[in-house]
Amino acid sequence: MATTRYFFQASQEHFPPEDLLAQAVEAEQLGFDGIASSDHLQPWWEGGQSGHTWPWLGAAGHATSTILLGTGVTPPGARYHPGLIAQAWATLERLFPGRMFLGIGSGEALNEVPVGDPWPEPAEQVARMDEALDIIDRLWRGETITQDGHFTCRDLKLHTLPERRPPVWVSAFGPEAAKVAARRGDGFWTLADPERVPELLDVYRGECEAAGKQPGEIVLHAGFSWAPDEQQALEAVIKWKGAQPDDVYRDDIHIPANVYAHGEETTSDADMKEGFIVGADPATHVERIREIVGLGATIVVLQNNSGADPHGAIRVYGEQVLPALRGARVG
Repeated sequence: MATTRYFFQASQEHFPPEDLLAQAVEAEQLGFDGIASSDHLQPWWEGGQSGHTWPWLGAAGHATSTILLGTGVTPPGARYHPGLIAQAWATLERLFPGRMFLGIGSGEALNEVPVGDPWPEPAEQVARMDEALDIIDRLWRGETITQDGHFTCRDLKLHTLPERRPPVWVSAFGPEAAKVAARRGDGFWTLADPERVPELLDVYRGECEAAGKQPGEIVLHAGFSWAPDEQQALEAVIKWKGAQPDDVYRDDIHIPANVYAHGEETTSDADMKEGFIVGADPATHVERIREIVGLGATIVVLQNNSGADPHGAIRVYGEQVLPALRGARVG
C-alpha cells in the first residue's frame, strides 16, 4: 500500500507573499512532502491578501531545495489562457526539474469577473476547463495549435519545453468535472468532504476504467488552524466563511466584501469548525487527518489558515502532527 503524502498549502488570500515564502521554507524543513499554493486575484474577504502565485512559485523554488511545488489550483479563463499556463509550467519545470505539479480547476467569479470574464454556467465552466487541459497537453507534446473555441489559438506553440511533463491534478466538485479529471488528468483533487468524496471517487475511478487507464493521485484538501487557544484557532478561520457556500463557485459573486457577507449569512461558526481542522490539541489534528486518509487520499493537502500563529502551526505540525501520522511516537 502506498504511503500517503502530506502537502502544505500556502494561503495567498490570507498572508503576504514574503511571509508565505518563510512558511514554505519552514514547511520543507519540518517535513512536509510538497507545497501547494492557492492562485487568486482577490481574497475571500475585504482586507485579505492577494499575491500572484506564479512569481511566488519561482521564489519558493529558489528558497527551497527538493520539495514538490505547484498550485491548488490554477483556473483557465479570462486571467489565464491555457497557452500561458502551459508556458509557465514548462518554464518552472526547467528551473526546478522533477519538482513541479499543476493543479487545475474551473475557478471562481471572484477571480475572473474583475478581468472581464462573463462568468459562465457550471456546465460551460467544466467544458472550458476540459478544452484548456487538451490545449496544455498538446502544447507540452510540441504541437502547434490553431483553433477557435473557449480559447482562441493562432499558430500557438511553446518554444521551450521541459524534459518531464509536470503531472496535472484536476479539481472536481461535481461528477462532470470528475470525469474530466479521469480523461485529462494525472490525478483527482477535491475538498475532503466525507459526504461528497465517495460519490466523486466512484465517478472518477469508473471513468478511468472506461478510458482504460489506472487512477492517478487522489488529492484531498482541507484547511487547518492551530493556535495555543481553542477560540483563537476558531477565530482565525471565520474569515474563510465566504469560501464555503457552493454558489460562490457557480454564480457571479465577485466583490470580496459581498462574498464574505454571503458566507456569514449561510455558514455558522459550528460549520467552520466541522469543515476545517481547528483546535489547540495536535491530537485533534492527527485524528481529523487520519479520517481524510481513510477516504482514500494518496495526498492530503493541508492549507494553513492559522491566522493566530501560522509559523507556530507549522512547527506543531512538523514536530507532532506529521510524525504521529507517519507512525512515530511523539512526546
